Amino acid sequence: MPTVPPLVPADPVPPAVTAVSARPRTPTVTRVAAARTRELTSAAVRRVRAASRADGAGGSGLSGLVWVNALHTAGDAMIAVSLAGTLFFAAPADAQRGNVALYLLVTMAPFAVLAPVIGPALDRLQRGRRWALAASLAGRALLAVLMAVHFDDLALYPAALGVPVLSKGFSVLRAAVVPRVLPRALSLTSANARLSVFGLAAGAVLGALGAGLAAVLGFEWELGAAATLFATATVLAVRLPAHVDVSVGEAPADVFTTAEIPTVGRRRRPAGPHVATALRATAALRGLSGFLTIFSAFLVQATVADGWEATAALGGIAAAAGVGSFGGTAVGSRLQSVSPDTVVLVSAGGAAVVTVAAAALYSFPMAAVVAGVSAVANALGKISLDAIIQREVSDLLRASAFARSETALQLAWVVGGVLGIALPTIGWLGFTVAAALLVLAVGVTLAGRHRAAAAADRRAREEEEGWA
Repeated sequence: MPTVPPLVPADPVPPAVTAVSARPRTPTVTRVAAARTRELTSAAVRRVRAASRADGAGGSGLSGLVWVNALHTAGDAMIAVSLAGTLFFAAPADAQRGNVALYLLVTMAPFAVLAPVIGPALDRLQRGRRWALAASLAGRALLAVLMAVHFDDLALYPAALGVPVLSKGFSVLRAAVVPRVLPRALSLTSANARLSVFGLAAGAVLGALGAGLAAVLGFEWELGAAATLFATATVLAVRLPAHVDVSVGEAPADVFTTAEIPTVGRRRRPAGPHVATALRATAALRGLSGFLTIFSAFLVQATVADGWEATAALGGIAAAAGVGSFGGTAVGSRLQSVSPDTVVLVSAGGAAVVTVAAAALYSFPMAAVVAGVSAVANALGKISLDAIIQREVSDLLRASAFARSETALQLAWVVGGVLGIALPTIGWLGFTVAAALLVLAVGVTLAGRHRAAAAADRRAREEEEGWA
């Protein structure tokens, strides 16, 4: 028989190595903090993802649209931070106003011209809206790269020209898409509130990170990060469900007339007097928002010393607006028992009262109060308008009604911003003009509502007499 050699380990492990490997890692403050951070981050990601998919939003496609919109808002926030740094605070004091005015005029003018044709174009663009959303995002990704390359020369202006136009076009397209991805368990009001909350949160968090990135590495890196966000959103937009492009039976709507009976020969069908009244009030609020955004920047530049003091003053107004938007959206999504017609009119009236008070008692803290109240009123007004469209407009007209109303609101913001450019940087004067126009707009809205109600009563009496 052959002799079997004894089994000998090929590489025996020294006792010292075995003892070291078996010894548990000593916990330190850094290791505990890192482990806790990973645990909390993972839990937060799971909760946020679950919140975006709740109530059937994951199966309907609304969850995908939520994330596309969140990245869209975050990318726009980063672009805004970079433009504020390159065009506003980075410019010499005597050139700041001219640079910002040039930028605003160049960026607003195209949308002001194109806004009247966006609605009819959307009526024809019944298919391919996923690709239209993706094109808006991809265009901004390319423009962000171009801005990163030319952030310190005049070529920045042509690159910055298309960003707000594409952004506003995205908002109009998104408004038309939401009814197509609405789950049965959610109302349009709740769906739009969810989009707003996720967008505001993403814009605040990633906008702040972008500001930090710009401070540490420069604006080129921040614009590169914005381009990455837009590119990611482009992919997510293309991956939205195919029924986003289905438009069987949809018809164009007219959201501006208070008539309920369509005129013979008109292609667009009236959405009704309630929608028209709510849209007028909400447009007045959106115009106030545009005015405050632009006028506040000029006012700070003209009256506050350069540097951190100016940044803090403008940041305080922006923070008040951000908190107001978030709070108004959260409150508005829970006002189920209150008539949206009442909410939108009370919101416009409240904003008018506070603006009048700011005109009489002007100060920077009062300007911040107006910004906060205006943001709350805008959020409540938009949610109420969505609820009224959902209640008053038939399914066949709803997508068109949302698209056209969003176009009108975007144009109202442009008009308010142009007013902020045109007025001299005198605080009490600017708020006086804004208050007068807002009070006038609210008065016209109430008068139109009264006329529509009187016409409805008259028609009801005529019908009763006819039956009698």
